[in-house]
Amino acid sequence: MRYKYLNLWVILLGQLLIIMDIFIINVSVPSIERDLHASNGEMQFVMAAYLIGFASLLITGGRLGDLYGRKKMYITGLSAFMISSVACGFSAGAEQLVISRFVQGISAAMMAPQVLSMIQILFPGHKERTEAMGWYGITIGIGTVLGQFLGGYFSSLTVMEEPWRFVFLINVPLIIPAVFFTIKVLNESKASVKQSFNTGGVVILSAGLFCATYAFTLSEHEGFTFKNGSLMIISAGILFIFIKDQKKRIRNERSYLIDYELFQYKNFNLGMAAVSFFFIMLDSYFYILSLFFQNGLKISPLAAGEIIVFQGLGFILASVMSVKLILKYGKKALMAGLLFIIAVLIFQLLLFRMEISFPVFYLLLFLHGLGIGSVIPSLATIALSGMPEKLTGNASGVYNTFQQIAAVIGIVAVGSIFNYFLGEKPEYQDYQNAFLAAILINILCIIVVIVCVFKVPDEVLPEMRYIPKK
Repeated sequence: MRYKYLNLWVILLGQLLIIMDIFIINVSVPSIERDLHASNGEMQFVMAAYLIGFASLLITGGRLGDLYGRKKMYITGLSAFMISSVACGFSAGAEQLVISRFVQGISAAMMAPQVLSMIQILFPGHKERTEAMGWYGITIGIGTVLGQFLGGYFSSLTVMEEPWRFVFLINVPLIIPAVFFTIKVLNESKASVKQSFNTGGVVILSAGLFCATYAFTLSEHEGFTFKNGSLMIISAGILFIFIKDQKKRIRNERSYLIDYELFQYKNFNLGMAAVSFFFIMLDSYFYILSLFFQNGLKISPLAAGEIIVFQGLGFILASVMSVKLILKYGKKALMAGLLFIIAVLIFQLLLFRMEISFPVFYLLLFLHGLGIGSVIPSLATIALSGMPEKLTGNASGVYNTFQQIAAVIGIVAVGSIFNYFLGEKPEYQDYQNAFLAAILINILCIIVVIVCVFKVPDEVLPEMRYIPKK
């Protein structure tokens, strides 16, 4: 068992890097923009490039792990992540930084599916897998908090002229031991059936996902334009061609990228629906919360960041507590966590006002984090439970892709509704109305997740009233 957990800590270090580098740049944006003489548009691409590269290649990364070895792809991802981090840290201009961040996102896409796949393989039993997924949730929470903290800390250093470069270079001393222990500790695993790699499928799928993610990301900053709408239509056409091509290749017994056998598993389909609506809710919530706090309630960026840190602390605590609750009460605990989030959102609607003291904000964000942390690890468990080893990488890649695309869709769709209620010259009450509309949509998304979880077979998250000690 100790050996298994050593393996777990090694692969979770990669997950920590992936999450940390999503958030670590946010606080550093003003410093980077000033030192590189970058425009607002260029800085938007710096922030978006990582997520575009990440979302575009997740399914490919999962399939590569299945075919050529999950350990091999994890090491490849770590190494490429380190090289691209160095390139980010020594970027001489905004264009170089955008390209380096894009490559960094692709590197993360090579790692992320291997993390979930290896957890499924290392921990086949329900109890030990639930515990492992609890640590997975803790890692996400730590990465979120650590990313924001380190971003602010390094950007404020005075030891060099451009201290924001440490934001990227900090990855190097973390990755070197990670690669070493991965080589020494992890065992290789891959699909037993020999197949060639569907390169054409990669090109088509990546192009479709790139266009979709790029269009949604542009829409977040520019609103819906003819260019964005055209890209979305092109993306839909490319993905339609991809699906037709993959089905044909499977019928003709040729190599393929997505195994449609995945969608024969009821819990996988329910897990995909649940994670999609959950992340539409979650990422749109953080997007509108930042606008509501700073523009509506006139809270400073620093103070708003401090408040959101409490959400991360609640997330970490819940990831520890949820393991015992899920093992004891099964999916009832998960549904209770979802209902708890709805209750917290309702309290936020009632209490988030200018005259409210900061401890109330801290408490409600902490409670929100408790709810979120009690749910996220179990969504992956639902989707990947019962998946044969030959499909774990493919399933993990699809799961992560749905999660990332849903996050961007949530920001664009709910953010657009939020902005609609603000109007052209928003006042305090307009922000309250916009926040109300956005939160009601978030609650509706959570209700859909509750329905999905309710339909999940009990054996996927079974109740274990008595948990024997080992």
